[in-house]
Amino acid sequence: MYVPDCFAMNDLDAVAAFVARSGAADLVTFDGARPAATLLPVIWDRSGGGNGRLLGHMALANRQWSTAAPGAEGLAIVHGPQAYVSPSWYPSKAEHGRAVPTWNYVSVHFTGPVTFHRDEAWLRDVVTRLTDLHEARRLPDGAAERWHVTDAPERYIAGQLRAIVGVELAVTSVEAKAKLSQNRPEADRASVAAALRAAPEAGARAVGELMDASAPG
Repeated sequence: MYVPDCFAMNDLDAVAAFVARSGAADLVTFDGARPAATLLPVIWDRSGGGNGRLLGHMALANRQWSTAAPGAEGLAIVHGPQAYVSPSWYPSKAEHGRAVPTWNYVSVHFTGPVTFHRDEAWLRDVVTRLTDLHEARRLPDGAAERWHVTDAPERYIAGQLRAIVGVELAVTSVEAKAKLSQNRPEADRASVAAALRAAPEAGARAVGELMDASAPG
């Protein structure tokens, strides 16, 4: 990914928080003839040190897992909010007219060798961790309505696990980019953030909020 210095996200803890909020990634592999991609719920497990592992699962019926060469490099793309930026929002446009449209966004790319798992214990652990993560986010106070993997009949869960394949990407590189008008004068940046916060699209409003949160000072 092309990441100019002014857009680079260098704080891995902040990147990890972004990945956890996003919750999913597009896994891209190559089958020898063309790329294949699947959107997966993921966890970035950094407990083993280094860049850690990206963990998830896909359907057994999805041919991607069986067509990727063993140990081949994969690319996992985590998307954040994105929005069109109009030059009409720049106060500096009135001064010199030198402005064109652009696109603001946040994105993280993970690369590394991919391993696919069929072991039931491995799959159960990942499915449980994903479930606990998102149920806790849905009901942070630990309400009784929170769903657990063990709430379903064991035979049913065992059958569901046989229908999926685990995904483990050993992360060798992390490229994180937050393109939020950092290359513009502060007045332009503030004006863009205000315009996006007032936009009807949720994604645009989210970008505007990120711009405010990352503003200098």
